[in-house]
Amino acid sequence: MTTEEPLEYAPEPTQRLQWAQHAPEVYKAMVRLEAAARRGLEPRLYELVKIRASQINHCAFCLDMHTKDALAAGESVERIVQLTAWEESRHFYTEKELAAVELTEAVTVLTDGFVPDAVYERAAKHFEEAELAQLIAAIAAINAWNRFGVTTRMTPGHYQAGQHG
Repeated sequence: MTTEEPLEYAPEPTQRLQWAQHAPEVYKAMVRLEAAARRGLEPRLYELVKIRASQINHCAFCLDMHTKDALAAGESVERIVQLTAWEESRHFYTEKELAAVELTEAVTVLTDGFVPDAVYERAAKHFEEAELAQLIAAIAAINAWNRFGVTTRMTPGHYQAGQHG
């Protein structure tokens, strides 16, 4: 009979700054922006967008949060895992979801300084104007949250699904 040695994980990093405590009005404004941006968007699509932007921005805190919220909203583990390679895994997603993810990447990265017309037009084909405006707002909001999370090194792993919903 062998006894397994307990795994020793790397130490949890220390958050640099509790930014919400030091800028409470900014935090409250971000929460209001987030609530307004999510209106009218299907919860699973909304979470896929949040996860994809957070993957690109390397925001571990937001990945933890939105993965848990996506699972709670009924999203599958398989689709969450494949999101990193969505271009090679297109068959896991609807055309509307693909348009949203592609737009998320274009808005998040902005390497050429603009969102390509073809990407915008694909999204506009799948979303009514009001819903597209909400999607763009949701993408902008997660990018702002990611920047707070990455800059202050917010620690992932403690979020419970729906905690900030």
